Amino acid sequence: MKFVIAVVIIVGLSLGAWQIHHYWGTSQEPASPPAAPAPEVNGDQLPGLPARLEPVLEAARQRGATGLHDFLRNNGKMVEDPRLAWIQLDYVLLVAPSDPAEARKVFAKVKERLSPNSPVYYRMKQLEKTYE
Repeated sequence: MKFVIAVVIIVGLSLGAWQIHHYWGTSQEPASPPAAPAPEVNGDQLPGLPARLEPVLEAARQRGATGLHDFLRNNGKMVEDPRLAWIQLDYVLLVAPSDPAEARKVFAKVKERLSPNSPVYYRMKQLEKTYE
């Protein structure tokens, strides 16, 4: 009788240990690979802005949100993506404190237009939670 009780206890402990091992082995998330570092993008080096508009853009930036708004209204049709998207995101950041509705509207236009392979896409994704 002692032998049967000893076997039952050993089998019970073995099954319990196996269940604990199985639980802890499957409940932990597999280690995800480290995230790739953010690509270094300089907005002033992106293509899409004619060279003659560079000084006009710098003057507009000096004037803040109003200057960028005027620049986009007057010269926006001559600027192409990805530079246009970068300038519009600059405008979104500048206008957000004073006019959040305008910032969300411009951000939505940029988001609708950008594709995942755009050099500006990462910057847009960083701002997405704030301006949606």
